[in-house]
Amino acid sequence: MASVKTILIVDDDREIVQGLRLVLEGLGYHVLTAHDGAAGISLAHSGRPDLVIVDMMMPKKSGFLVLDDLKSKDARFPKIVMMTANEGSRHRAYAEMLGVDDYLRKPFAMDRFLECVERLAPLNPGDTPA
Repeated sequence: MASVKTILIVDDDREIVQGLRLVLEGLGYHVLTAHDGAAGISLAHSGRPDLVIVDMMMPKKSGFLVLDDLKSKDARFPKIVMMTANEGSRHRAYAEMLGVDDYLRKPFAMDRFLECVERLAPLNPGDTPA
């Protein structure tokens, strides 16, 4: 039996976290959550998710610090998506330099989000809920 994919969502906006969690769990993913960058880093290292979705602007540690920590410590670390309401192109360029796998600007269309998740952490046929 295939193991279910795990996604970690790191965002200080609890409504966004809850909404994304409900959608992803409905598709069959196991979802972990953290509400600040420091907790996100800790949970990422202990939970070893298949995909990390991280907000850029958060308390304790920014999404950039989370991205830098996860990508610099272990080249095999999971795929990472950064999401932000920031319109600046230099922030995207910096995230790409740090190794982000995708970048979403809030608000984003749910189909764009799901396409990103499916591309970076595709479910196995046995992973979907009955």
